[in-house]
Amino acid sequence: MIIERHEDVTPAVLAVMEQTTDPRLREIMLSLVGHLHAFVRDVRLTEEEFRSATAILNEMGQATTDTHNEMVLMAGSLGVSTLVCLLNNGDRGATETQQSLLGPFWRMHSPQVDNGGSIVRSETPGPALFVSVRVQDRDGAPVSGAEADVWHSSPVGLYEHQDAEQAGMNLRGKLVTDEAGRLWFRTVKMAGYPIPTNTVVGRLLKAQNRHPFRPAHLHILIFKAGYKTLISQVYAPDDPHLDTDVQFGVTQATIGAFGRHDEPHPTDPSVETPWYSLECTFTLEPGEARLPRPPIQ
Repeated sequence: MIIERHEDVTPAVLAVMEQTTDPRLREIMLSLVGHLHAFVRDVRLTEEEFRSATAILNEMGQATTDTHNEMVLMAGSLGVSTLVCLLNNGDRGATETQQSLLGPFWRMHSPQVDNGGSIVRSETPGPALFVSVRVQDRDGAPVSGAEADVWHSSPVGLYEHQDAEQAGMNLRGKLVTDEAGRLWFRTVKMAGYPIPTNTVVGRLLKAQNRHPFRPAHLHILIFKAGYKTLISQVYAPDDPHLDTDVQFGVTQATIGAFGRHDEPHPTDPSVETPWYSLECTFTLEPGEARLPRPPIQ
């Protein structure tokens, strides 16, 4: 089609998208073009704004490295990551789900940790936290032999790859559930933290008068053949940014119960008070066990 006026552009592009062989890709591209063209018309995008937008996308790609994923950070800051998660879990958005954001900081090949062990690998001052997890199926039966990756920020709000003071893979570990579907480990109580702000996302937050903070949370990824991989976060209910998470990740199902204890630990007298405990249960749904692509190395 020879374009004569702006009304001709969208039909011409849609006609080409119709030729896409893969049915799902065709569906996506038709919708994308329709919505994208409608957006351009709705806001009457200027040429200068268009050039700025393409430059921003280029900058985001260039800012993504082995230790930082700007695209994932932006998707979370726009609420897209949470929306995709909730639409694809909990009976496709009909019921509550423990599924949550993968986030930009998951790494593969976390060190193996025996149940009862610690994921603290270098001096990390902070209150001790004892975590106990039960993994079950939809009928409440224990799921044994499930691999669980756990990771979290330090008490000063930094992941180990962001902090030269921490050893490699500090506060990360992989555990396996026992016959009762349980795993347990020791760590330190994590803190909330600001996402990086020397980025495109940081400039957006500043323009919107938004704070950059995420509430304190523990990440967990549970994998076993025959079940859909569960990716979740467990949030501390007393964090001041619980209801204003910059990544829109907090749902009611992901708020945990972090218990504070001011008495001596019952089995380890070396634990200083106060210390904390966290108990949680995760329910796996039948499905294909697939690991996501790690956002960083």
